[in-house]
Parts: sequence; C-alpha cells; structure tokens
Amino acid sequence: MGETKKKQQQAKADIDQKFAMARPNRQILEDLAVACAKDPSPDNTFQYAFCLSKSSERSELRYAITILDGLVKEGYEHQMDCMYGAACAFYLLEDFDRCRERCENILRSNPESRLTMELHLACIESKEQKEAELLKKTAIGGAVAMGVLGVAGAVASVLLAKK
Repeated sequence: MGETKKKQQQAKADIDQKFAMARPNRQILEDLAVACAKDPSPDNTFQYAFCLSKSSERSELRYAITILDGLVKEGYEHQMDCMYGAACAFYLLEDFDRCRERCENILRSNPESRLTMELHLACIESKEQKEAELLKKTAIGGAVAMGVLGVAGAVASVLLAKK
C-alpha cells in the first residue's frame, strides 16, 4: 500500500473521530440561535453556522452551507473559516466532490492549512471507499441475478423434460 493511501486512510479516521466528538448538542445550537437572533452580527451568525456545520441533521448541514456561503458573499473577514465550515458540512453530507472542491479552493490561498489538507485527504479516501462499496454491491447484485437465472433455467428444463 502506498504512502499516500495510508495518509488518506489515517486522515479519514482522524476526521471521522473529530467530527463525532465535535457534534453539537441541541442546547448549544439553541443558545447560538438565540444569540444570533438577538444580535445578528456577522460574528454571531458565523458562530451559529460553523456549529451547525458539524450537526448530524442533514437539513442543518445544508442550512449551515447556505449561511456560510452568504457570509463569504457579503465579504465577512473570516472567509477561509466559512469555506472550511462549508467543506465540513459537505463532507458530513457525503458530497465528497463539493467538499474536495472547497478544500482545494482553500489550499490555493492557504497551502499550509493542516486542517484543510487533512479534510481533503479524508474526502478523497471517503469517495474511494464509497465507490468501492458501490462496486461491491453491484457485483453482489449481479451474482445474485445470475444465481436466480440459473435456478430459473434449471426449473424450466425440469418442467420441459416432464412434457
């Protein structure tokens, strides 16, 4: 196994563990939502959206991406952090192509970003694993279909032999 492949696998394991530990609870999200509603400053909005970007709820992840992208468009001063938060949400949504694209955009401007490099490698590994799993399921499905056809052929030949 190549060195890059090992790094990808390790990065995926590390990212998955970090995201599992960083998943916000309802109370934190509610507190940040209330703070954002009381004072909808860009910083409060960012804190809320960044926290949402680690959620286990798909709708919250999509909402986080929308908010973070909006902050970037408005010229928020911490644009790289917004892009990283959106990349995290895409990763958790298993949209690895968009996650990878965001990571590559960040790395073009900030090539030394260790967290982004790690997420980028994890994204590549996750996509490869997903594709391998799909290929495996397709192969199993094809084998089952061939088995069913074989049984059907055997039954048909027995029935035809009786006539």
